[in-house]
Amino acid sequence: MLRTFLAVTTMALAAWAGTAVAEAAPEPTPSATSAPTAAPTPTPIATPTPTAAPTPTPIPTPTFACPPALPIGAGVTAVTTTSVTISYSIFFRPPCGYDPPLTLSLFASREDAQQWRAPVATAVSGPERTGAVTVDGLTPNTEYWYRFTAPDGKRDPFIFGSARTAALTSCRATASIDARWGSGFVVTATVPNIGSQPLDRWRVSWRWSGDERVENVWGGVLETVGVDQTVRNATYNGTLAPGGVARFGLLVSTSAVPDGLTLTCNG
Repeated sequence: MLRTFLAVTTMALAAWAGTAVAEAAPEPTPSATSAPTAAPTPTPIATPTPTAAPTPTPIPTPTFACPPALPIGAGVTAVTTTSVTISYSIFFRPPCGYDPPLTLSLFASREDAQQWRAPVATAVSGPERTGAVTVDGLTPNTEYWYRFTAPDGKRDPFIFGSARTAALTSCRATASIDARWGSGFVVTATVPNIGSQPLDRWRVSWRWSGDERVENVWGGVLETVGVDQTVRNATYNGTLAPGGVARFGLLVSTSAVPDGLTLTCNG
């Protein structure tokens, strides 16, 4: 009887344990044949934002380095009693130099030229980069100062010079040998004003042909440079009205008396 009770109890416990295990088991994972689940939404690939192109660094404009030379060369090449001719050469083009035509300005004094003040005459060059400019209508035997201006009005700071017009030939000089001996002679020179305007000074020049030497002079002032001789007026006989005459004399020593003298007079 006891065996029967134990057997029944054992079977009952075994049945209860199996039921408990069945209830605790997890739900089975669906197999590949199970109904498909929804596919995950793909993450969109971000389109790259284009970057702006780098701004190029500006290339600086080159600075011209002008050579340390004069942009113009110029000098007096001819004068008359009423005109002055200045030849010029333009060495460089802008920005270091100038283009023709150039304007030549004449001034009455050095101070006026330095300050570009009150030009008394002007003239314009031709289109050549090397040429000449002539200014006419000037006063005889007068000094002028010249400067150049570019077409745009820019003043050349370097060229600065002077020119003198030629003197009028308003006097004539002749000489006569009044006395002669073996070692010398005496000369009388006559200086008339043959012009139409008064003279306020005169100069008489000549050149010795041998070993002549002036021992004494009267009526003038002697200036000697080698064989070249000049007598200028004294303080009392420099002013000559038209037709007026001045005279001076010379005492000369020499080893051979010349036949005569050829004199040149300038007013």
